[in-house]
Amino acid sequence: MKRLFSLSMKSLMYAFNLFAINSYNNGVLMELTLSITRKFGLRSMLLFAFLISGIFNLQASSNEKCEIPYFEVVDSENPGALLPLHATNADVLINGCIAKVKINQIFKNDGKKPIEAIYVFPASASAAVYSMKMMIGKRIVEAKVMEKDAARKTYDDARKDGYSASLLEQHRPNVFQMNVANIMPGDTINVELIYTEMLIPETGIYSFVYPTVVGPRYENAANNSASWTSNPYLAEGTPPSYQFDISVKISAGMPVHQVKCPTHDADIQFISQQEASINLKKTEAFRGNKDFIVNYSLRDRAIQSGLLLYDGNDEKYFLAMVQPPAIVNNANIPKREYVFIVDVSGSMFGFPLDISKALMKELLQSLRPTDRFNIVLFAGTSSVYALESKEATPENIKNAISHIDNQQGSGSTELLHALQTAMSLKINDNYSRSFVIVTDGYVTVEKESFDYIRQHLNKANFFPFGIGSSVNRYIIEGMAHVGMGTPFVVTNSDDAKEIATKFKTYIQSPVLTNIKVEYEGFEAYDIEPLTVPDVFAERPVLIYGKYKGAAKGIIKISGISGQGLYTQTLKVSDFKASKQNTAVMYLWARERVKMLSDYASIGNSEEYKSEVVSIGLKYNLLTQYTSFVAVDSEKRNPSGQYNTVVQPLALPEGVSNYATSNNYPASVGYSGGYRKSCAKENKAYSTVDELEETVVAQPSVSIPDSKPVFISSEKDLDNFITKNMQFPIDLKSAGIKGSVSLEFTVKTDGTITAIKIINSTNKGFNNEALRLIQLTSGMWIPAVVGGKQVSAKYYYLVKFKL
Repeated sequence: MKRLFSLSMKSLMYAFNLFAINSYNNGVLMELTLSITRKFGLRSMLLFAFLISGIFNLQASSNEKCEIPYFEVVDSENPGALLPLHATNADVLINGCIAKVKINQIFKNDGKKPIEAIYVFPASASAAVYSMKMMIGKRIVEAKVMEKDAARKTYDDARKDGYSASLLEQHRPNVFQMNVANIMPGDTINVELIYTEMLIPETGIYSFVYPTVVGPRYENAANNSASWTSNPYLAEGTPPSYQFDISVKISAGMPVHQVKCPTHDADIQFISQQEASINLKKTEAFRGNKDFIVNYSLRDRAIQSGLLLYDGNDEKYFLAMVQPPAIVNNANIPKREYVFIVDVSGSMFGFPLDISKALMKELLQSLRPTDRFNIVLFAGTSSVYALESKEATPENIKNAISHIDNQQGSGSTELLHALQTAMSLKINDNYSRSFVIVTDGYVTVEKESFDYIRQHLNKANFFPFGIGSSVNRYIIEGMAHVGMGTPFVVTNSDDAKEIATKFKTYIQSPVLTNIKVEYEGFEAYDIEPLTVPDVFAERPVLIYGKYKGAAKGIIKISGISGQGLYTQTLKVSDFKASKQNTAVMYLWARERVKMLSDYASIGNSEEYKSEVVSIGLKYNLLTQYTSFVAVDSEKRNPSGQYNTVVQPLALPEGVSNYATSNNYPASVGYSGGYRKSCAKENKAYSTVDELEETVVAQPSVSIPDSKPVFISSEKDLDNFITKNMQFPIDLKSAGIKGSVSLEFTVKTDGTITAIKIINSTNKGFNNEALRLIQLTSGMWIPAVVGGKQVSAKYYYLVKFKL
């Protein structure tokens, strides 16, 4: 007993020393426990766990969210058994230029105990979500729109009381979260939501985009409230665990031409000259890891001018679409300066950065000799290619391309700092200045970026380029919206040249400037937008609004084109109000909310919030401050006990593990998400394959899941690699530095296997990197899931510094 007490005191002192050093690590308790077990034995560990439990329960009560990083479990049995999302499918009907999208998300519980499922998913940034229902067997429960906090409370109460319920919340205009509570063993619950959006053609091409997965977001320390950004991700290259299907029908009202699906293998059939159908092939059932895109054009690439009218119960709505003039080349355009702001963060590693390099080559090579340029690279910090913009000479362009080619992609994503850095560069007088922003948009500072751009519109034009198979279109489209420009999205390297050429044509000269909209004999109000920006391409001018009285009078749009004065007039009486134009009401409301969101931090935020809530409740619309909630009438889980399973997301196609934290996947994903301990509710959400009870009767300490930990004396992995590195002599003498990214598996006995090189800046470093990692075999504490040691993949970057 005396010896046990002595060992226990040593254990406790050792533990507190480690705790002080490592308390920043969410996996600290496992690290402490393993260290004590290894150093003092099992009994000391058990006593330590008992003594320290009060400390951790106290800590949990003051910090309710306890999220830990994830790794990929290699030897999990039946890995997909407990993932709740079985399938997601969409039916799309495009009438004219308006799309109606019906999404069905099917959740199944193949386990033995009730579960709550949480699923984060994307939608179009322009989507107006106006309907949701939940189907349990033959029972259908229509969802209601409530203020966000009230909807969350209604859902939480139903979940605790044993009722099946679903909750749809908006985190961003293009990021939603679905919660489904009390899915009983054997249940299949289908949640249906419907949204509408406007398709805006550009140079005669219509594009329908259905985002399928939310890419990982970098969240800086000053903006750490978005808990959804901690959603777990499957490892790079792992397909989604659920089936994906989509069907699209185009009914254009005039002949349809050139229907293409550049992203997926699909069957395209023409039902008639005016109708076409697009159906995903069965081989694409697990390709829900990149945006689904359909492009099409109409006869003679026409853009129809017209007016849609809808007579609601208490108000009337209109949508005017006016075709602009054709692009006219103008030789008298001013000298131009371009600052290329390029994302080289971890999420751009590999495929997205390769696309960026191809795009940058095309953009730089398209500059005129009279142009000037500069480059700002950004990740966790920003770096400038030159203190002052350089002339677009062949030599300068060649050097700039070489500078871009040397980038690899690592670190966080400080977009706002990059914008500020670019703005601080010396301004060249008599030059038209444009910022070209190249990024996947995996950040959470959308509003801050929007406000910064809006406040500096008098100093630069802003042209955002989204890069990758599943970009954050909200920030790309939002920057274009507030910057009064057009968003560009490059999904693969083959498109880089075409998009670069398109951009070059786009900026050569404005199609229409000094635009004015006049209403004569037509009583319009609540119009969006209040002013119409310059049009740089052949895309229609869209005007949303309400009107009073009879549908008569004219709407006149005028401006200056490359050929002089331009005017187009719509005679209102030529168009009739129709109940089939219901979407116009939702589109007006969505545009109004978007405008309010843009102006959120300029003025009274409470006034903004109040108006958004009012619009959401009146128009049955999902917004930042209103949510959909559906509660079943039958109590189905009397015990009130359940497990919460967070559906892990597939990384977007081409995005590497470096997009997630710590250079390894932020997921495990197969067993169902991340653990979150909440002392206030006395529950633990588990990630293990055989889920345990969630209600803990007495205060206790849980051993969290942990990633593999390298232990070699008191040296960490970085120090071990540096100490044992033998820098290749030929590369060192040539002054060449670089890095090698590797993947390997840490087995349950602490040895490593399956070492694989993911990326390398120079093949001369490869053999030494492999040798160094092999040296660590046997020096690892294996990963733990559910209290059980498992084999797990680990990702590491060996850096060769001069």
